[in-house]
Amino acid sequence: MKKSLLFLSAFAIAAYSCQPKIESIINVEEVSRIEKTLSSDDMEGRMIFTPGLEKAANFIAAEFEKAGLPYLEGSDSYFQSFITIQAVPEQITGTLDSEQLNLENVIVNSTSETLNLQSFEGYEVISLEKDDIFNQSIFPLLREKKNLLVLIDPSHADNFPRLARSSSRAKFPTEFSQIFILTSNLDPSSIQLEVKNTVKKEELKNVVGMIPGKSKKDEYVVFGGHYDHIGIRNTGSDQDSIFNGANDNAAGTTAVIMLAKYFQELNNNERSLIFVAFTAEESGGFGSTYFSEQLDPDQVVAMFNIEMIGTESKWGTNSAYITGYEKSSMGEILQKNLSGSKFHFEPDPYPQQNLFYRSDNRTLAALGVPAHTISTAKMEEAPNDEPNYHKASDEFETLDMVNMTEIIKSIAISSQSIISGKDTPTRVERID
Repeated sequence: MKKSLLFLSAFAIAAYSCQPKIESIINVEEVSRIEKTLSSDDMEGRMIFTPGLEKAANFIAAEFEKAGLPYLEGSDSYFQSFITIQAVPEQITGTLDSEQLNLENVIVNSTSETLNLQSFEGYEVISLEKDDIFNQSIFPLLREKKNLLVLIDPSHADNFPRLARSSSRAKFPTEFSQIFILTSNLDPSSIQLEVKNTVKKEELKNVVGMIPGKSKKDEYVVFGGHYDHIGIRNTGSDQDSIFNGANDNAAGTTAVIMLAKYFQELNNNERSLIFVAFTAEESGGFGSTYFSEQLDPDQVVAMFNIEMIGTESKWGTNSAYITGYEKSSMGEILQKNLSGSKFHFEPDPYPQQNLFYRSDNRTLAALGVPAHTISTAKMEEAPNDEPNYHKASDEFETLDMVNMTEIIKSIAISSQSIISGKDTPTRVERID
């Protein structure tokens, strides 16, 4: 018996020693190479619908390929493509009772080329009266997936242009339309409305790879981060105009690539691992929303969303926080797995910022998945305490690459018991 135990012990040690050392894969040199490439001027700030974003997507896919990462099951490439539509009203004519309707008093939220209303039939009619609060009443309606006709009292005229900006943004193709009319007639008896939209269809794509699990293939652990940023902006003739987005979020994307390389080399995951670089987070979260809709949320055991990890947290180096820490047991599991190390995860210290529902973890979290964002970004003041956030100064040279490398390694180590199937985080309360 003693000989058998000694043999098994020796075998386990030998097997462990055959595994790649984490530093041989996740190291400062390799992390810096990827981060520097993604945040270079060549990527032109990675704005959606630009050559720079396309170049970034191709780079990420090439890194996945070099690592030998398999495609997402059912895919024939690393690209998960989808269509968005931007519909801008070109002509609006009609009447609400005897009141003339036009481009000045009507806003349309739709992806259709034309609309023709001869009655209120098929539309839910809602009135926004003088004493109602505009933001709280109107903007939640943009998330409703049904035909709406919203009559808005003229006392809200100052906020009406804000609604126009929101409704004119790109969106997924929809079967419903929402019409907002600025009018003092909140109880009309008839409507006749014709709308002609200029429609522009654009393709966007996530970059996705997957390592199938061994014994728990149908249980998924997702590692994600968005690779888009805000592009090139006019800041003055003598100033840098490229918003490189080194921390936001080339840093998170770099982490996703490094984790994919590490776990592909390790090759011991019992649960399936999905690695995804999301597009269009800065423009409404299209990439993560589309990705989430392709999965059965009940099969997703955990999601690690990695966002802005290139600077020190409020606790200094070797630390990061987890948004929504109290909403599942995932944070406790990760911290337990780091017991004895110099690194520590903390609960989100900025609850007033509602960060849990402000990043690419949002859609899966709303579906009950323990989907949490890992970040070091300091968010104590509006908009935050990160001096380079959404500025042209968010460049590679402002990042702490040693600390960022340690964060990526800590995510790799702390996630091991979830990946192996030993630990399963509790679910987040679902939002219907």
